[in-house]
Amino acid sequence: MGLVTDKPLTALRTATPAVDRVAPATPRAILPSKPRRNRKLALAALFIAALALAGFVSWSAFLGPVTVSIAPIQSDVREQVFGLGTIGARIQSNVGFKVVGVLGALKADQGDRVRAGQILAQLDARDVEAQLAVARAGIGQGRANVEKAKADVVSASANLVNAKAISARRAALVENGFATMEDTQTTETAARVAAANLTSAQSGVTVAEAALESAQAQEAFWEATLANYTLYAPYDAWVVSRNLELGAAANPGQSVFTLVAAHTVWALGYVDERLAGRLSVGQPAEIILRSNPSISIAGHVERIEIQSDPVNEERLVHVAFDRIPENIHLAEQAEVVITTMVLPRAVSVQPTAVTDLRGDHGVGGHGTVWTVEGGRIERRQVTFGPALLDGRLPILDGLPANAAVVAAPVAGLRVGRGAHVVETVTP
Repeated sequence: MGLVTDKPLTALRTATPAVDRVAPATPRAILPSKPRRNRKLALAALFIAALALAGFVSWSAFLGPVTVSIAPIQSDVREQVFGLGTIGARIQSNVGFKVVGVLGALKADQGDRVRAGQILAQLDARDVEAQLAVARAGIGQGRANVEKAKADVVSASANLVNAKAISARRAALVENGFATMEDTQTTETAARVAAANLTSAQSGVTVAEAALESAQAQEAFWEATLANYTLYAPYDAWVVSRNLELGAAANPGQSVFTLVAAHTVWALGYVDERLAGRLSVGQPAEIILRSNPSISIAGHVERIEIQSDPVNEERLVHVAFDRIPENIHLAEQAEVVITTMVLPRAVSVQPTAVTDLRGDHGVGGHGTVWTVEGGRIERRQVTFGPALLDGRLPILDGLPANAAVVAAPVAGLRVGRGAHVVETVTP
C-alpha cells in the first residue's frame, strides 16, 4: 500500500521568489567593507615606510658619513725609468789572420771562454817553417864565418909582430955592417905586407858579422811571419761565432772568430727622451731577461749615449751587470728598470683619484685630491713627482700633516662631510 497524504506534492518544494522581486538583505552581505579599510591602512603604512627610507637614504647620501678607502704612507718609494733593449757588449771584435793561408787547425768554438794569448787557430805554415830553417842555418854559417875572420885577425896580427921584429933586427945589422941594405928593404916590405894582411883580416870580421846580422834578421822575419800563421786571443773573451772551418782559405783581415770581452757584456736599453733627463751614470738598475722574466739581475748605468734617436725620440742607455750571469746570450731582448730617486716617505695615488691634473706624468705635475682630515672630507691642491712604473703618482707637496688621501673617490664626496675609513688600499 502506498502512503496517502492530503497535501499536494508541490507543498514540499522550497518556495521560489518571483523574478521581479528582490530578496531581503542578510547580515552577511555587508562583510566585504572591512578588508577595504585594512588595505588602505597597509598602503598608508607602506607609504610612510617609503618616506622614511627615502629620508634615510637622502640623509646617508648627503648628510651621513661617506665610506672611503685611503692610500697608505709608504717608505722608500722608488722613482724608476723603464727601457727596452737587447744584450750586447762594449768590446766586440772580429779576429782573423794578417796573411793568406789555409786553415790547418781550429782550437776554439762558439760559446767557449778563452784567455788572453790562447791559441784560437793556425794556418798551414810548412813553407814558412822551411824558410825559417834556412835562415837559422844561415845564422850558423854566419857565426862560423865571424869566428874564422877573427882567427884570421889573430894570425895577421902575429905575422905583423914577427915581420916588424925581423925588420928591426935587420936594420940593426945593417947599421953595424953585418947586413946589406937590400936585406933591410926586404924585411921592411914583409912588415908592411903583414900590416896590410891584418887590416884585411879585420875587415873580414866586419863582413862576417854583417852577414851574421843579416841571417839573424832573416830569422826574425820568418819567425814573425810564422807567428802570423797562428791566431791568438787578444783578451779574455767569449767566442760568439766561428766563421771558417778547417781547410778553408783565409784571406788577410777575414773574420775567423767573433769575440766579445766577457767582462764588458751589458744591456742596451732605449729610454723615452721625456724620461731620460732623470738618468745619470752610476744609478742602480735591474735587468730582466726575456728568457727568465721572473728574475731581476742587479746592475748599474755604465754609459748614456750622447746622441739620441731622432726618429723614435729615445736615448740609448748602457746598463752593466754587477755580476754577469753564466748563461747569457747576446742580442737577447731585455728590459732595464733604472732607479732615479728613492723617496724616504710618500703617498702615491692612481691618476683616477686626481682631478684637474696638469703637467706631464713622466716628470711630475699638479692636481687636486680628496683627503680625510679630522674625520671630515677635504680637497687639497698637491704637487706630484714623476709617475711610478705602475702609473701611480707620488705626492711631494701640499698635504697637511694629518691628512689621509682618498685612494678611490666615491659618489657623495663633499667638503666637510663626515668620512668613515673601512680599508687601506695597498698597491
